[in-house]
Amino acid sequence: MQSKKNFSRIVVKAGSSLISPRGGLIDPKYLSSIIQQLDGLINRGIEVVLVSSGAIACGMSVLKLKKRPQDIAGLQAAASIGQSELMGIYRRLLKKHKRICAQLLVTWEDFEDRKRYLNVRHTLTNLLKNKVLPVINENDAVATDEIRFGDNDKLSALVAALLGADLLVILSDVEGLYRLPQMQVIPVVEKITPGINRLCCNSDKEGCVGGMSSKLEAIKIAAGSGISSIIASGKSPDALLKAARGEPVGTFFLAQGASLKARERWIAYGARARGTIIVDEGAKNALIKNGKSLLSVGIISVRGNFKQNETVSIASPAGSEFARGKVNFSAGELQSRAGAAGLRRLEQEVIHRDNLVIL
Repeated sequence: MQSKKNFSRIVVKAGSSLISPRGGLIDPKYLSSIIQQLDGLINRGIEVVLVSSGAIACGMSVLKLKKRPQDIAGLQAAASIGQSELMGIYRRLLKKHKRICAQLLVTWEDFEDRKRYLNVRHTLTNLLKNKVLPVINENDAVATDEIRFGDNDKLSALVAALLGADLLVILSDVEGLYRLPQMQVIPVVEKITPGINRLCCNSDKEGCVGGMSSKLEAIKIAAGSGISSIIASGKSPDALLKAARGEPVGTFFLAQGASLKARERWIAYGARARGTIIVDEGAKNALIKNGKSLLSVGIISVRGNFKQNETVSIASPAGSEFARGKVNFSAGELQSRAGAAGLRRLEQEVIHRDNLVIL
């Protein structure tokens, strides 16, 4: 059974496989259905944010391209044309319900920079306050490999974490997460285990970037932020309305533990880890059980080329990540001090507890 919690803020992700199932041709019937459901949620007093793919598909349609461009310049050109086309469709559909929408295009840089991160949050909360539907997409027209999210599944989870949402709904072209080989939908997942991860298969559909594995990675971000998630078929009648009512639909993923505070969510998920610090078991226990800062005495090795105040991953001797934090030294500074033995002698504070989050 799903939680009967009264959700007050929901982030919805709709992918290209739903919006443009025929590789460039927008499905107006589906978009009309999702807008009708979103309007219904807003009428119930629920704040809703839509993370929408489809800009590149729209651009492909306008440019009469039969195949998705493979080069960055081609993708950016299609996105720059298609984004305005996509928003035009949303505006026309919302006008029938006497609602308006707002467009936000973002990249990783908007999440990594604390000031820009807060600006995005302030903008979104103000739009929601005024009952405007924010439509968010990656800024494909300017994004490069260095600043791309990779897929809108991850972007939707980051937006949910940024807003402290109650629920993330990922609408897909499948009914949920299937139990193999029976192909039965798993109704509830309490925790994403290695066994659950093995149920994934990547999508190879034309025009699609994500797949079930990317959806599970997004759900891990949401779960770690104290947010429950649902993967459901976007073609299922009233899937969003059922999800908001707590009725069984798709696969429901439980949140893990208490919700992180806003700044903790930013440290944990708002910025990419620029490197990894491997610590010994003593340091791991001190961080997890005793709430201590990370001292150099517990560091075994340093990987990556991070700078001072950038986010790094903190991992066990086996290489398993268990925390993230803002580091007080660059990788070069740490590595130049005679390796692990030198670090142990220094006994300096590498990451202050206030800048560290246990995952």
